[in-house]
Amino acid sequence: MSWIPEFEIGIWNAWIFVIWPIVINLSGSSIVKDKEVIKRLRVSIPMEFEKLSKILMMTPIIIGVIYSIFLPLKFNTIWFYIGLLIFLFGLILQLTALYTFRKAKPDGPFTTGPYRFSRHPLYFGLFLMIISISIMSLSWLFLLIVIILVIPLLLNASAEEQYCLKTYGKEYQDYMERTPRWIGFPKSKK
Repeated sequence: MSWIPEFEIGIWNAWIFVIWPIVINLSGSSIVKDKEVIKRLRVSIPMEFEKLSKILMMTPIIIGVIYSIFLPLKFNTIWFYIGLLIFLFGLILQLTALYTFRKAKPDGPFTTGPYRFSRHPLYFGLFLMIISISIMSLSWLFLLIVIILVIPLLLNASAEEQYCLKTYGKEYQDYMERTPRWIGFPKSKK
């Protein structure tokens, strides 16, 4: 990593990997067929700081997309290949979570597929995909963008859990007790 960020427009820059989370998000409704499940995915979770959360989320996304156009990848380095593996794991996690929605019951929480291992596999997959880009490019500036983006993701995850507790009650409480929030992190002891 260099203290001076690299700016070099090119075809083989980080934008190649940045577009995938956007494509997955936009094509989610074509993967998920049940209209009730799609409606549940699109529901806005009421939060105390909802407008601030949206601004905190969209600002680093827009900056990250623009910066990725000018951010060269470090091909043929160990960091590129490590980042690529992390990216692929995040991509598979997100696609698997979306595919799980095809079989989801419309009146209960999502608890199958990757939701057996994490309460938020879509967020975790997104995090893996974007952190991998900073690894593949060895960019501290992109890493800073990722850190800023994680804050609203954490706020949204907490708000979604409160919403699901109110909506699904004991069923979701039992799910929370047996499933960690993030893959690879131990369950919280409450």
